[in-house]
Amino acid sequence: MAKQEKQKSIEETLWDSANKLRGSVEPAEYKHVVLGLIFLKFASDKFEEHRKAMIAKGQEKYIEMPDFYGMANVFYLDEESRWSYIIKNSKQNDIALKIDTALHNIEKNNKALKGALPDNYFSRLGLDVTKLASLLDTINDIDTLKDKSHDIVGRVYEYFLSKFALAEGKGKGEFYTPKSIVNLIAEMIEPYKGIIYDPACGSGGMFVQSIKFIEAHHGNKKEISIYGQEYTNTTYKLAKMNLAIRGITGNLGEKAADTFADDQHKDLKADYIMANPPFNQKDWRAENELKDDPRWRGYDVPPKSNANYGWILNMVSKLSENGIAGFILANGALSGGGEEYKIRKSLIENNLVEAILVLPRNLFYTTDISVTLWILNKNKKDQIKTIGDEQRQFRDREKEILFMDLRQMGEPFEKKFTQFSDEDIQKVVSTYHQWQTKEIENIPEFCYSVTLNEVIKKDFSLVPSKYIEFVNRDENIDFEEKMKALQGEFKELLNAEVQSKNDLLKVFKELGYEIKL
Repeated sequence: MAKQEKQKSIEETLWDSANKLRGSVEPAEYKHVVLGLIFLKFASDKFEEHRKAMIAKGQEKYIEMPDFYGMANVFYLDEESRWSYIIKNSKQNDIALKIDTALHNIEKNNKALKGALPDNYFSRLGLDVTKLASLLDTINDIDTLKDKSHDIVGRVYEYFLSKFALAEGKGKGEFYTPKSIVNLIAEMIEPYKGIIYDPACGSGGMFVQSIKFIEAHHGNKKEISIYGQEYTNTTYKLAKMNLAIRGITGNLGEKAADTFADDQHKDLKADYIMANPPFNQKDWRAENELKDDPRWRGYDVPPKSNANYGWILNMVSKLSENGIAGFILANGALSGGGEEYKIRKSLIENNLVEAILVLPRNLFYTTDISVTLWILNKNKKDQIKTIGDEQRQFRDREKEILFMDLRQMGEPFEKKFTQFSDEDIQKVVSTYHQWQTKEIENIPEFCYSVTLNEVIKKDFSLVPSKYIEFVNRDENIDFEEKMKALQGEFKELLNAEVQSKNDLLKVFKELGYEIKL
């Protein structure tokens, strides 16, 4: 009997159809076309639904008044911005211009969408009219109102974001943090009530997952305020659309801007910070810039050669009195020297570092390196915290840090990538929350709870392998020292090879033969 094929989801079916129509347009450009159309379809469906409801209530005289839509969290669309008008004209030669005009007018008529929608993309890209018409037919198949409890349009938007990030690959795709990583951070820091901030928010995935966490624990998303900042203008638009599709109100600043050079939230104090800032950013400030920035107050100035500790201190400065932050950084930040060492030492001495988790390789679509999840907590003392129906009594963890090694976790994803399974996330999160409330048993090759004195003895290193027991490794071998020795040996071998090559070329030259390489 032939094996029955798994039925494709609506997200997969739509992606397959839309991707076939891409033609010569690069994924980096095409994503704004497709996601812009998904937003247009969603906004129009919501508009038409509310319009019909107003007519049913006898409010027909108000149906062209934008304020009567805004108060219901619905975007007002003039007649030529509605999906029905776009579909009616989808085979016309000027359809690209009509779509650009529709998006422009929607943004103009709705202040909440200022700076959110693709600007002149359709006309500029010179899309084939037949392919654009077919794409419109594909998007037309999304019934955004069919099953509100399952957030169909949100699911489609999220799926398309992930697929475009995969398509763009290394060196690009930074606008998207893989979903399983975002889930892990949200479940660990539990952003339930208060202010959430992301200083490098990309397409807004951290915010979306925070809202999903609140809904899963029967909270009220109105009790959360969202603040973010994004440097790239096109990604800033993706984030604003992503929030708008889900009815999430957020403050992403007046414009796309550099978080260091043009902080859009200078006086913000956040209860939760979730972030995946750029790794190992070089020359993020000029030699004499930002030296007296208030965000470094009480710490050394982060080195201009690498922004990792600039991001850390930016987040520390934004934390409220009881704030908690979960963010991803490259592993180099765990043991760097110079100013980084001094800042790390101060962070540990100030009892801010709560947990360090080294993650598996190949989790990200943009790099295959292993990275680290940091948890910083301004309140590691005894406290009671309520999440949904659960009340949790926390113990005093002021002089402790939990190290976890997750490199053996994860399941295959899209052939060459890895993602955390739900079971992986549950194991990590339950271990962390148990450790917060009571002392736990150290597990070889997985977790180890460390005292401040132990960290001092290791010269303030935050490398998990310096603390977690590895049963299959000779404990007398210092991994870092061994790697440094191997680096030195390899360098000597390369130098010797270069010298041998030069000597050989010299001999041939003396014999009257010149060899050009």
